Amino acid sequence: MSTPHDVAVLVGSLRKESFTRKTAKALIGLAPASLKLEIVEIGQLPLYNQDDDPHPPPASAAFKARVRKAEAVLFVTPEYNRSVPGVLRNAIDIASRPYGDSAWNAKPGGVVSVSPGAIGAFGANHHLRQSLVFLNVPALQQPEAYIGNAAKIFDASGSLTDDSVREFLRKYIEAFAQWVERNIAK
Repeated sequence: MSTPHDVAVLVGSLRKESFTRKTAKALIGLAPASLKLEIVEIGQLPLYNQDDDPHPPPASAAFKARVRKAEAVLFVTPEYNRSVPGVLRNAIDIASRPYGDSAWNAKPGGVVSVSPGAIGAFGANHHLRQSLVFLNVPALQQPEAYIGNAAKIFDASGSLTDDSVREFLRKYIEAFAQWVERNIAK
């Protein structure tokens, strides 16, 4: 078998026990052997400041280098005020700037949104997709992934307990693996 594709997973919630992080970990556990998913932490990043473009802070430079190294990206995000959390927006900005030097360019991507509410963070999912178009990240279109009622699908240890959600996430990550294979820059 060939080397698995390196996928940077960005979790839009900083809370250690967030439903979003639990969902990302479930996806990692369900991923086919063709993918190597790794959560790339974003909580340590300073706020993006264009004045830093010539000499970015070390954490920003390391993050951008890690994104650049990845062959694909998977965003797992909650919804804050019908959009993505500021920390995720900041990470996207850091790796896309300065203009013309985006680490995101042409990497196949996927978006999974997570919410304790019924609509599964639909607003965040679609708002993020708008940014991905500008960043030239071809995002998996189908299946769409809106994980609702997240408070009811994990046990106290963080394990996914809902078989239908597990099966959906398995199908999603398999479709994502095929998407990566078709869209990866060769």
